[in-house]
Amino acid sequence: MDNLGSHGNRYDSARPFLLLPMTKFSLSLAIGCSLLLSFPLSACRAADNSPAPGTIGLSVAKALEQLHYTRHQLDDSISDRTLTLYLDTLDYNKLFFTQKDIDEFNEKYDHTLDDAIFNADLQPAYTIYDRYLKRVEDRVAKLKESLKNDKFDFDGQGTIERSRQKSPWPKDDADADRLWHDRIESELLTESLSEHPLDKPEAIVAKRYERLLRTLHEQTKEDETKYFLNALALAYDPHSEYMSPSEMDNFAIQMRLSLIGIGAMLRKEDEYSKIMELVPGGPAAVGGKLKVDDRITGVAQGSEPFEDVVDMKLDKVVEKIRGKKGTTVRLQVIPAGTTDTSKREIISIVRDEVKLTDGEARAEIIEHPNAAGGVDKLGWITLPGFYAEMDRVARSGGKPKSTTTDVKRLLERLNKEGVTGLVMDLRRNGGGSLDEAIKLTGLFIKKGPVVETKDYNQKIEPYNDTDPEITYNGPMVVLTSHLSASASEIFAGALQDYGRATIVGDKNTFGKGTVQTLFEVGRLMSPFGFKQADAGALKLTIQKFYRPSGQSTQLRGVMSDVVLPSPYAHLELGEDALKFPLDYDTVAKADYEKWNGPQPDLDDLRAKSAARVKNDPEFRFLEQDIDRMESRIKENTLSLNKAERQQQLAADKKRMEGVKAERLARHVEKPLAYALALSDVDKPKLERVAVIEKKAKDKDKDKDKDKDKVAKADNADAKAQDPVAASSDEDDFDDGELSNKEKPDAVDPIKTESLSIMEDIIEQQRHSKLATVVAPVKGKE
Repeated sequence: MDNLGSHGNRYDSARPFLLLPMTKFSLSLAIGCSLLLSFPLSACRAADNSPAPGTIGLSVAKALEQLHYTRHQLDDSISDRTLTLYLDTLDYNKLFFTQKDIDEFNEKYDHTLDDAIFNADLQPAYTIYDRYLKRVEDRVAKLKESLKNDKFDFDGQGTIERSRQKSPWPKDDADADRLWHDRIESELLTESLSEHPLDKPEAIVAKRYERLLRTLHEQTKEDETKYFLNALALAYDPHSEYMSPSEMDNFAIQMRLSLIGIGAMLRKEDEYSKIMELVPGGPAAVGGKLKVDDRITGVAQGSEPFEDVVDMKLDKVVEKIRGKKGTTVRLQVIPAGTTDTSKREIISIVRDEVKLTDGEARAEIIEHPNAAGGVDKLGWITLPGFYAEMDRVARSGGKPKSTTTDVKRLLERLNKEGVTGLVMDLRRNGGGSLDEAIKLTGLFIKKGPVVETKDYNQKIEPYNDTDPEITYNGPMVVLTSHLSASASEIFAGALQDYGRATIVGDKNTFGKGTVQTLFEVGRLMSPFGFKQADAGALKLTIQKFYRPSGQSTQLRGVMSDVVLPSPYAHLELGEDALKFPLDYDTVAKADYEKWNGPQPDLDDLRAKSAARVKNDPEFRFLEQDIDRMESRIKENTLSLNKAERQQQLAADKKRMEGVKAERLARHVEKPLAYALALSDVDKPKLERVAVIEKKAKDKDKDKDKDKDKVAKADNADAKAQDPVAASSDEDDFDDGELSNKEKPDAVDPIKTESLSIMEDIIEQQRHSKLATVVAPVKGKE
């Protein structure tokens, strides 16, 4: 992970970081056993010579105190926050602990966790975790007995809460028993109403909780340490975070959009790690022997003996499949479709670099009708994240992969195709590289400040685009949502301040206006010979950022110029929904020149958009969905009466059938669109989007859709029961999770309306040019 120490690379995202050289902090930072002269060396090391968890905790605590933006001491208030967050991490739906447990923990640890941490003692965290594990074990045993012996008739008038995140813990065991009886009754009712049952409801529910318990038993001391230290970091602000060594690896993979492995998506299913997907072009897909639904039973390195991986934690299996480029890994698998679990096949795969193209920028060219009866070519760029490959130059001498480089290539092809307008789609962009946000903004403006940062000393530092070259100078829309965060907000906010782009989408973006740094905790303990990655990494907030106008995006986000109905309106999303966010503030406006090109008439754009939205059936469907979901969330109850549930399901089904029928009756022809992936930029001819969508559908025909739906539902339910179980990687990639994977929506009214707004801007500019040409010259008849 030496690449994470590269100087000058700054990162900022919904899970962001800003990288700075560690030498900057070396004189002011006093952490670790090397400075605790009375601290015994044995306390710094675990039995396997790795850093002792208590020492890691002490290092993290001192780093938070001395480097976090607030410089807040780890005192009783932080101790209280840490305990609250740790309990929420373990039992966020308040299902397993009782209020008696919580009262006991508060009495013991509410104001003492800070003292324990400074004594390099994480035993309080482990004691709480052990209690949690015991509660889950006891509950699973009870519910299995209940499934065998209790009667569930589904004809009463009872209800359960859909979400218990804001509810109190059950006051005692008897209260918990009542809560769980209703919960199991609801799950059995749900399974009994399934149109495609795979087993008896009792068997499905029992298996679900057995899987949950097995997942918990797979947790290691490293996992327990990570949960607690992450709660400690989150007590300072929502974006500070402790990362375990394996998470550091996955984070780097997500940032560079590539990995060294076999190119396979894995999922834990019962005791097996199962192949869920193969990455096109990856070693496994090219080899053709490994298949979707194969179950891995053993892994061997080269010619070494196989190691049994049945019942092994998924991330450990992933770790064993990883390796250096050009090396061989052998997999022992139960072939897909076989009912004989004793059957085995051996598959050898040579590891290679796998490109995670789902996270790359991609584009479309859309032929959109205009007011004159012709068509305009509109460019559409989807940007899932601001990525940057930091180590490629050092590693191979090649050109590093980056968002700006990729988008510039796409823009050059769009320019060549003669697009007259551009939409940048950031709806699902959670952020990424701060440097890339600055450089990408520079593709659309001449030069000037893009963002300013402020540290704990109130020092303001501007970050400028210094390259006067503009890659695209036409009219532009930036499409955002409540999910657009951090680096996305820097990009959108800067272009809005410059008057360079019209912001369209949800009322405002996520509202994250803070910058993080990432460093390896092990570097602070290097005198004792630990590997730098052994102690994990700390990502902590060190700065706040501001737009050229001086406004912060913190809590408020970037406000849209044209607001559209939001599919996220019913969800509690955004910085203001998180615990312990930093405050909103402003700084002085930077010195910058606004875009001298034509500016859209926003009132006209809003009026025309509102008229279209009002008359668009798809937006009517969307608004009905929003109203229905808001009502259900507000009510927060689910009936335990089978007849009522059947009635609701029938109403939902009828509504969906009505929507489908209306869409078929309308049969709105989609405009012609051509896909432009990075691999296509030099091709003479581009492929129609409709053709690509058809291929994707044909590919999915042979999949067992019902089985996949049930598996997904089970996994989602297990995660809803227990966030610690969720963190055990139900879905994992052989070298890290596939991130930001998007599937195109069958109907996307927001995309359609954004293109219409873009067309309105183009028409405004045409009329403005026409008026300039025909206007009489002053002083002449």
